[in-house]
Amino acid sequence: MSSVSASSPAEPTSARPWSGLTLWPRSLFGRLLMSVLAAVFLAQAIGVLLVARDRDRIVVQGNVREWSRRIVDATLALQLLSPEARTQAQARLDEWPPGPSRRGVRPRSAFANPVVTAPDFRHALQRQLESALGPAYRIAVAPTADPSKRAITVMRPPPEGYEVGGQLYDVSVGLPDSDALVFRVAQGRRGPLLPRNLVLNLLLLTIITAIVVYVAARSITRPLSELAHAAEAVGRDIRQPPLKEQGTRELREAARALNTMQDRMQRYLDSRTRVLAAMSHDLKTPLTRLRLRVETLDDEDVRARFGRDLDEMEGMVRGALALLKGLTDDEAVAPIDINELLATLQAEFTELGAEVMVRGRAARRFAGKPQALKRCLTNLISNAVNFGTRAMVVVEDGAGLVIRVRDEGPGLPPEELERVFEPFYRVESSRNRDTGGTGLGLSIARDVAQSLGGSLVLRNLPERGLEAVLNLSR
Repeated sequence: MSSVSASSPAEPTSARPWSGLTLWPRSLFGRLLMSVLAAVFLAQAIGVLLVARDRDRIVVQGNVREWSRRIVDATLALQLLSPEARTQAQARLDEWPPGPSRRGVRPRSAFANPVVTAPDFRHALQRQLESALGPAYRIAVAPTADPSKRAITVMRPPPEGYEVGGQLYDVSVGLPDSDALVFRVAQGRRGPLLPRNLVLNLLLLTIITAIVVYVAARSITRPLSELAHAAEAVGRDIRQPPLKEQGTRELREAARALNTMQDRMQRYLDSRTRVLAAMSHDLKTPLTRLRLRVETLDDEDVRARFGRDLDEMEGMVRGALALLKGLTDDEAVAPIDINELLATLQAEFTELGAEVMVRGRAARRFAGKPQALKRCLTNLISNAVNFGTRAMVVVEDGAGLVIRVRDEGPGLPPEELERVFEPFYRVESSRNRDTGGTGLGLSIARDVAQSLGGSLVLRNLPERGLEAVLNLSR
């Protein structure tokens, strides 16, 4: 078999098993879905962390605002109920706080502004009251030293917002008339770090986002998958129905380009096939006439040389016809028993005096074109027998079907490993009538392998010989 080497192109990536474990999807659909979901989850996680970080501050601000409002209202009400005449109460309330520049300003308007912030509840409450009541009132906030001591409680019993184990505060408000009022408040209740409703809402949002992203990503990637399958089908058989032009503008343009390419390739192959088939067929007639005329020659040596040349020319014509037949093969796909096929080929070559050994078995049938696959294996085994005295066929079945055909010949120079697949190409050392052939065997074998969705490469064995590796995808 024509020998080939380690510098031959590597086997297709699709034929190699995926090495290494990764959680990152390999498909565009999976990556798009995972990327969007990861971005949404990360954004929500950051939002939750920000909420959790600011939760105490928000609670403190809310409590400070509420207690300040109640204390201010109570202070003003009690201040108005002084020993002076009740008839002056409305007037005094309208004029609060004292001073001509503040006449007509209601105390509640102070709470329309953003709440005063401070490091903790105590200082925030004191600053809020100072801002609301003004400098005429003396404010002091301190933790309650004696809870049994009487004080004005502005909370509804039980202590509203009181946290178990938390802190009560006494708020002293000095009135402008030198009297003082003492109020008792509680620091707000500390809620759970992540409220249940917040977690449920985030989970619901994530589920809804996942559904929407799934539908959107699927609508984008499904046409791409169909485009990839159509391209793969065209690689196996150029005569495929046109791909539907649907989806986004870019996908429609890609489908249209694929259909145009397929149509041009089909017309080109049909034209080339018709021309070559006609030439090969028409060559048979003059070759037949030449053979008849050669038989009339008296010189046996000249007649023998002419006969050998004519035999070689006829072999080339037959090879060309076989190659064209492979290009236009319309054989139907059927389940193939690889073990039975190799046993048949082994018996046929044994009858011709060739030594062919088979090692390994296929686990199940292979869906392909029976005659085309037989032609491919016949050419590979024939090369191994002609150039290496005997052939060893090794079958490996797994995710894909791999058939290795090895010989014990001299191998090939590295630069010839790909060139031997060119039609009618023969390396210099094999240009003889006994083993040279027509240079079409490997070309036909690779065309068959590609039409079956596989690949064929040649490589030199480490010690001696050549190995043809036929990868067939299941």
